[in-house]
Amino acid sequence: MSSTYSVDASNKVRVGNRADYDRDTVHAILDAALIAHVGFIVDGRPVVIPMIHGRDGETVYVHGAKATRLIKQLARGVPACLEVTLADGIVVGRSAFHSSMNYRSVVIHGTARKVEDADEHARALEIVTEHILPGRWAEVRPMLEKEVKATGVIAIEIEAASAKIRAGEPIDEESDYDTPVWGGVVPLHTTYGAPEGDSRLLPGVEVPASVAALTGTKS
Repeated sequence: MSSTYSVDASNKVRVGNRADYDRDTVHAILDAALIAHVGFIVDGRPVVIPMIHGRDGETVYVHGAKATRLIKQLARGVPACLEVTLADGIVVGRSAFHSSMNYRSVVIHGTARKVEDADEHARALEIVTEHILPGRWAEVRPMLEKEVKATGVIAIEIEAASAKIRAGEPIDEESDYDTPVWGGVVPLHTTYGAPEGDSRLLPGVEVPASVAALTGTKS
């Protein structure tokens, strides 16, 4: 398998110096993002739904209640698009035209597939759970049969993909650098607050290792 995705009309990024087709780069951005937007066509109209996702190699999984429109439509094996974005900073230009954002984004294209195999279904649920909170799958009870039956899992094999990345300072007009207007970058970071137990937490139950590792707190 090539270390880069092939480029065609479906995934070519217009601004070439921000494009990256490297598989490792695409995978890293997919794995770092907490929310994916899944796009598909229903009755001739585009629909985009935010979802939790998880990746295993060249397969991205999403799941939801079997009764939802997304699961029902994607289970038919239709073309789908999935996008994630990580915002890294607000780029403050000396003009509105050159103000922007620093970001890392990925768009993938593939054909949706309903996961029918029981082993793959269980593995996909674990992958999505671990994507959000690594280590949590081993801490919780096994899924009940009714929960498994109620949950639909969709796999999207990556057929085409591209990353688009902007980093660095604003790129202003040369003449604007001589004006007394501030330019620069305001960094953006995702942080986790202290965990808050729910109202029915039993006395003496401590923060689990998965949550402690994520938030940097003591378990």
